Amino acid sequence: MRIVVGVGGGIAAYKACSLVRKFTETGHHVRVIPTESALQFVGKATFEALSGNPVHTGVFADVPEVPHVRLGQEADLVVIAPATADLMARAAMGRADDLLTATLLTARCPVVFAPAMHTEMWEHPATRANVRTLREHGAVVIEPASGRLTGADTGAGRLPEAEEIFALASLLLERDDAIPRDLEGRRVVVSAGGTREPLDPVRFLGNRSSGKQGFALARLAAQRGARVTLIAGNTIGLDAPASVELVHVTTAEQLRVAVDKHATGADAVIMAAAVADFRPVNVAAAKIKKGAGEPNSIELTKTEDILAGLVQARRDGRLTGTAIVGFAAETGDEHGDVLTYARAKLKRKGCDLLVVNAVGEGKAFEVDHNDGWLLGADGTEQALDHGSKALLASRVLDALGPLLR
Repeated sequence: MRIVVGVGGGIAAYKACSLVRKFTETGHHVRVIPTESALQFVGKATFEALSGNPVHTGVFADVPEVPHVRLGQEADLVVIAPATADLMARAAMGRADDLLTATLLTARCPVVFAPAMHTEMWEHPATRANVRTLREHGAVVIEPASGRLTGADTGAGRLPEAEEIFALASLLLERDDAIPRDLEGRRVVVSAGGTREPLDPVRFLGNRSSGKQGFALARLAAQRGARVTLIAGNTIGLDAPASVELVHVTTAEQLRVAVDKHATGADAVIMAAAVADFRPVNVAAAKIKKGAGEPNSIELTKTEDILAGLVQARRDGRLTGTAIVGFAAETGDEHGDVLTYARAKLKRKGCDLLVVNAVGEGKAFEVDHNDGWLLGADGTEQALDHGSKALLASRVLDALGPLLR
């Protein structure tokens, strides 16, 4: 694919280097188009070395090739990172006073803006109006992260990490359509990762869930306009998605308490976490030693079924109008295949949608790709083709939207 990476003149321009590398390392042909101001932060030679292509800022460079028209026409994707307040204002007005803004006018492919600026600039009515205009024109404007800004300032307006921008941009290539803003004004709760049930201060019962699927759901729900709370169990190495409230838990009971708290008033709860079905009855106060006194067996007891509890709370009127999505990691056996067990689970749980993954070595857990089926309480069944976890997340949210409406 031909990717144009536009770079605005902000301190976050250095992060564009990692983004360019991610695109080139995955086999894409990349052209970097910085603004003149961006070159005050990162030199031209750096972008040329990373992309393997020449870098220009003005429309009069390499005139016989007509780059201000050709680059946009040939691009499969344009990503602007960082998108400064000034650059978005010029793009929203349709100006073409440098190579980057001219390219934006000729591009007919998906265009992604990743804003980065101080909080006051991001929240200013003029910037908000420009963001609305760009979205109305079909561009995807990513919600910025919150955190450390220039100097000692913190707040909304931080550029999301390169990995997050890359994932959202890559999703546009997979979907072949825009990421809708269909969750504006909605509150969504997502659980992710595996729980850990302690045996002693060192050991625990756990599972292989990485949390990547739940994080992808939370990230995409936020980019579709929702206010998202992500309740995360064991998710080592995953950064909090931009514009998402992150709540950390460890055990199934802690997850249950957090879900009960945050589900109140939510429009949707998506239970993507891999919750332990059992926990030890007794937890040793000290590390269990080998030798004398070591247990011959470990007595287990069932954990509370959080998903079934949510459905029961809705039946009892404690949750009103909340859509509930469950996840099921299944394996087949001599008594039935994955879908046989999944259909029975959907009927037993009573949720609106059930995402079913066939698990095993290299499947679903601890990998970047996923597939499966989406079962509806109305009897519908949809195959979820193999692709990135972001793509599967987008298909789940596509199905969730009509339930909320």
